[in-house]
Amino acid sequence: MIHFPLRAPSASRNASRITRNTPSRRLPLMLKLTMPALAASAMTAACAATGAARADDAGPAAQAGAADLLPPVEVVASPLRTPLVVVTNPKTPRQPLPASDGADYLKTIPGFASIRSGGTNGDAVLRGMFGSRLNILANGMPTLGACPGRMDAPTSYIAPESYDKLTVVKGPQTVLYGPGASAGTVLFERTTRRFDKPGMRFDGSLVGGSFGRNDQNVDVTAGTPDVYGRVTANHAHSDDYKDGNGRTVPSQWDKWNADAALGWTPDDHTRVELTAGGGDGYARYAGRGMDGAHFRRETFGLSFDKQHIGDVLDRVEARVYYNEADHVMDNYTLRQPDPTSSMPMRMASEVRRRTLGARAAATFRFGDDFKLVAGVDAQSNRLDSRSAMGRQNYADKPWNAQTTMWNAGAFGELTWYASDASRVIGGARVDYASARDKRPTTGGMMGKPNPTFDDDRSRVLPSGFIRYERDLAALPVTWYAGLGHAERFPDYWELFSATRGPAGAVNAFSAVKPEKTTQLDIGAQYRSERIDAWVSAYAGYVQDFILFNYAPGMMGSTTQATNVNAQIMGGEAGVAWRPVAPLRFETSLAYAWGRNVATGDPLPQMPPLEARFGVEYTRGAWSAGGLWRVAASQHRYALNEGNVVGKDFGPSAGFGVLSLHAQYNVSKTVQVSVGVDNVLNKAYTEHLNLAGNAGFGYAANTPVTEPGRTAWVRVSAKM
Repeated sequence: MIHFPLRAPSASRNASRITRNTPSRRLPLMLKLTMPALAASAMTAACAATGAARADDAGPAAQAGAADLLPPVEVVASPLRTPLVVVTNPKTPRQPLPASDGADYLKTIPGFASIRSGGTNGDAVLRGMFGSRLNILANGMPTLGACPGRMDAPTSYIAPESYDKLTVVKGPQTVLYGPGASAGTVLFERTTRRFDKPGMRFDGSLVGGSFGRNDQNVDVTAGTPDVYGRVTANHAHSDDYKDGNGRTVPSQWDKWNADAALGWTPDDHTRVELTAGGGDGYARYAGRGMDGAHFRRETFGLSFDKQHIGDVLDRVEARVYYNEADHVMDNYTLRQPDPTSSMPMRMASEVRRRTLGARAAATFRFGDDFKLVAGVDAQSNRLDSRSAMGRQNYADKPWNAQTTMWNAGAFGELTWYASDASRVIGGARVDYASARDKRPTTGGMMGKPNPTFDDDRSRVLPSGFIRYERDLAALPVTWYAGLGHAERFPDYWELFSATRGPAGAVNAFSAVKPEKTTQLDIGAQYRSERIDAWVSAYAGYVQDFILFNYAPGMMGSTTQATNVNAQIMGGEAGVAWRPVAPLRFETSLAYAWGRNVATGDPLPQMPPLEARFGVEYTRGAWSAGGLWRVAASQHRYALNEGNVVGKDFGPSAGFGVLSLHAQYNVSKTVQVSVGVDNVLNKAYTEHLNLAGNAGFGYAANTPVTEPGRTAWVRVSAKM
């Protein structure tokens, strides 16, 4: 039976839960209570609305049309045009089980992995690169987490199915979307089409599965040719799961999100949109000493877009936004304090990040040969924290400033259409980045004066790239080669989370240097009636790569942030083969490699070689298929080195996981998908993982195991 628990049971409660039960806090509770009923009612309405059309859909041709309209379950994400850029629809059903957050979704794309910690809120990794090397925007806005240990990674605030489009640009091959994207750029986008006449659109889904998993997603838009309103809302929950050995893994989580947009579209080429959104949740972590008791999010935005203006000035776009991430972590809401740990008593900490930003850009076209996108962007961040222990209430404590950070940049990206079959794309940007240390003391409970209190750091950082693309005349092949350079200012976690800085430095803030990545990207894609094949590869040099060293300490591990020079290379490849109309075979391969130049040791936190093999059989309205995911063992590791989230604590074993699914298009608007992940109930662990916490009974350096056999069903409707 599917159930909708609102909060995990707890042996002890924080008194602040009662004192903070204001009308504004009761609104999320009301939303969570109504979300399941709203989603179920909307799905029922969708089914009823299509009932009259079933007679028309009963024929084989109509059923085939339904299958085309509602795509089959996706198990291998493939690029559409060039291996450098992957574009996909987050609303498309996928296997494994529908994603709980942005990182969970991204890891289904070849080249991506996730640093795991249990059920949800992993941290996305692309080609072995982590953190702010990967620029992630949700509806044009960065939603940066606040936790010093990235318990609330940026992707933890993203509900993938509430977006219409996901774009991934690999490597430093664009300058349009902000600074520091040396590994790549990820864009979660909502694209609301203008109405031709007054009407309404609906997209929704329900998910139920093993271990108490249940999701409800609703996306409703109503409007006229001149104005529209859109609401996207979701709620998702899962209990603790069991691994392949039958052991319960502490991993319960619960999330909700709601976003609204009001748009003005006076003509086909003009749009003004006002947006607002919020969310919250909780998560129990097998791999951490504390759990996430709250993941509050508030976002506000105003955007303007005008296209087809004139012969030269083609487009003007502008956006201003504000978002706040308010995260609470403690060791008593979802667990009991461990008396043998470094935190034997009740402890809670609240951290928040407030971000204000803006972006403006213009597109110029010079005949049919040149297109230039030029603009500016800027953002400021302020981080604050407060904490309490014992019977104290953290909500009664004053906020303590941690840091303020700024970035302002100017960019330009030029495309030269040299011929019908070739293109040259180049771009450059320059950023002014700055940070101020607002911590009067450091060292936690045993605080001491901070030697860099109220100090500023700033740097001017250039970035750029050039790329050549060519369509072959003799074969249906497109190939490209690009060289990019990106300079990245150290992020909040690299400046403030480490216990120590480089050798001889008073702390990390004073001495960690910006990263400088120079990378060559090459690739090709072949497309024919029966075979699609693609390959992308890269090789790069990272000067002053920011590395974390871990060492044991009296209060747990201590960390040192330092700079090293590194070499990186790897790639991804894939093939899709349709031997006959009903059958489709797909496979992909991804590998990342890195080396510390000074020591010759491997770079830490590199995912192993991974392959995916998928098969899909489609017959009319029915389809069925499977996914076999295979990861090799990883013997290239750097003991006790890593990043702010995780470290390498030894080699990892390889594994293979088999998953199966089936799907039926009830009509052109309603679809039912069922699946079983990890059919053979394998007990396995990912290489990128956190060690289980001793408070849950894990021995030292024991990685957190993944879910065992998991059955699920998804019902979706679209009108």
